[in-house]
Amino acid sequence: MTGRADLRLGITDVAPVVSCGSFSARAVVGEHVPITATVFREGHDAVAANVVWTPPGGGGAAALNRMTRFGDQPDRWLTTVVPDREGMWTFRIEAWSDPLATWRHAVEVKIEAGQGPEDLANDLEEGARLLDRVAAEADDEWRGRVADAAAALRDESQELTVRVAPALATGLQRYLHEHPVRELITATPDHEVWVDRPRALFGSWYEFFPRSEGPVVAGQPVHGTFVTAADRLPAIADMGFDVVYLPPIHPIGKVNRKGPNTVQFPGGNPNELGADDVGSPWAIGSDEGGHDAVHPQLGTLQDFQDFVWRAGELGLEVALDLALQAAPDHPWVKEHPEWFTAKPDGTIAYAENPPKKYQDIYPVNFDNDPEGIYAEVLRVVRHWMNAGVRIFRVDNPHTKPLNFWHWLIWEVKKTDPDVLFLAEAFTRPAMMHQLAKLGFTQSYTYFTWRTERTELEVYGRELAANSHYMRPNFFVNTPDILHESLQYGGPPMFKIRAVLASMMSPTWGVYSGYELFEHVAVRPGSEEYLDSEKYQLRPRDWAGAEASGRSLAPYLRRLNEIRRAHPALQQLRTLRFHHVDNPNLICFTKTDPGSADAVLVVVSLDSRHAQIGTTALDLPTLGLDWHERFTVVDELTGARYDWGQFNYVELDPYREPAHIFSITFHRPVQPPPPVD
Repeated sequence: MTGRADLRLGITDVAPVVSCGSFSARAVVGEHVPITATVFREGHDAVAANVVWTPPGGGGAAALNRMTRFGDQPDRWLTTVVPDREGMWTFRIEAWSDPLATWRHAVEVKIEAGQGPEDLANDLEEGARLLDRVAAEADDEWRGRVADAAAALRDESQELTVRVAPALATGLQRYLHEHPVRELITATPDHEVWVDRPRALFGSWYEFFPRSEGPVVAGQPVHGTFVTAADRLPAIADMGFDVVYLPPIHPIGKVNRKGPNTVQFPGGNPNELGADDVGSPWAIGSDEGGHDAVHPQLGTLQDFQDFVWRAGELGLEVALDLALQAAPDHPWVKEHPEWFTAKPDGTIAYAENPPKKYQDIYPVNFDNDPEGIYAEVLRVVRHWMNAGVRIFRVDNPHTKPLNFWHWLIWEVKKTDPDVLFLAEAFTRPAMMHQLAKLGFTQSYTYFTWRTERTELEVYGRELAANSHYMRPNFFVNTPDILHESLQYGGPPMFKIRAVLASMMSPTWGVYSGYELFEHVAVRPGSEEYLDSEKYQLRPRDWAGAEASGRSLAPYLRRLNEIRRAHPALQQLRTLRFHHVDNPNLICFTKTDPGSADAVLVVVSLDSRHAQIGTTALDLPTLGLDWHERFTVVDELTGARYDWGQFNYVELDPYREPAHIFSITFHRPVQPPPPVD
């Protein structure tokens, strides 16, 4: 036998539930989390439902959290809960027969049909008995009123309407709604919701290489340190970013080190390496140390901790790369050769993504001595946690076993629930989703390659629908990915992609150089940068670019200001797309369930030509009727417009490729229920 045929009342399609309860759903502190279920029963008697929402560690009895019907399906029920602390919360649905609602409906229908007190004699007594049950448990303030209503139902000296009036009074009905008579209570099992701190959902990331933040002496760049890199932090904070992400900061392997523009030569690097070639930070480990060490040219562990402290002083968190691989001269290779894969000739297999070869990297084989590898990785993670790191950007997690990540993440969360893990997994959808389900806090996504309106809308809806476990981080570029739209789209395309990323996703990020419109690829058809910073120092003239007006930094600052000012933009669940009669324009809204805040965005996807179109807004998703008008204010230009369902739009990419409208409603608006 399968299923729950023993349930007295019907409860199905409970959400949020991940993989039939195999993993916990996800939320953040303060987030409005919709809980839904299909609830029904046999016959015509009324049914109702509530949610039992329990904090970490349990807690005392809470007020009845009743669900209400919503949507087009008559049996679909909803309530919203708001967690106020981190940790593992649980919820269960309780369905129950609602005799008070059944009684009220029957009495109202019979009276409307003209039936008299003789016809309703049994109904009146049944109502009185139900009220007796409520009065027995009512508080002092309401006990008398409930008892009086029961007495009125039994008072045969009064007319029918007078007898039922106290029981049907609005105030008493409100009290009965909050203190119902529940029969045939049927409960689901407990379902888990892991609640993270708010940064797990909302934040703006900035990636840069500290080693490129050194001086240029006699035309030659000098390797930067954590001390010199700290000088860059105020500018990053001024642009409104919340998280500074650093590539690996560990000693870099000296064996098979890759030189500048290695990507041109997938079989290796034929260039003669110079003494100053710095290699790839992802080729971790040398005789100077491994994953728990700091590259000597960057400074000391204390220098890193001072860097983290300075970032925190500016309101920035530091995210550190966790790349579980080793250079040929990493201490692991000498001390634990069994942690790697040996070829038939006895040599250790280096990393390959045919036809590319990465002779400077040995992948770890997690099937060899898993106990030892697991313990070492946890030690390394805790080492950097102790140094002040609370966010890890995990490199290529899809190339490591799933059960390892599940173990590591939750082992850390047991003691440090505030630690976050970002999965850098540009891989098959099933793997990306599974990594999110098993515990990764955020995920890199396919956003970088979604450029047409239809594919952006389809992907945005998919992410919003799966927001109960998969939180996206929309990076516009990375050291590995310079999309062709940026290579050939000109400066307006940099604005377009930044608006899309920062407005569609509550978390977004840029890789250093984006604000300088860096767009030259190593060769046609490649997404790799020319003179990639992965293999060489790349100092930039930040001040000169901004002084000359050749910097996108002010625009990025404004986008982040708008994001911080509007709670609607800090949401994912409420993302909704609206029709525009021009495929080169995309329109979407976000609302905040906790307030009346709403933002409407219209973006041109064409960086070369002006585009015009007419929107057809789905106003009910904003809590409005189809005919209503409202005021919009463009957060980029300050312009104000009176809008309704249909609105003319004209966007010129060389002036401004987007509208970011805050919405002022002409009346109080309750946010609509979520799309189920």
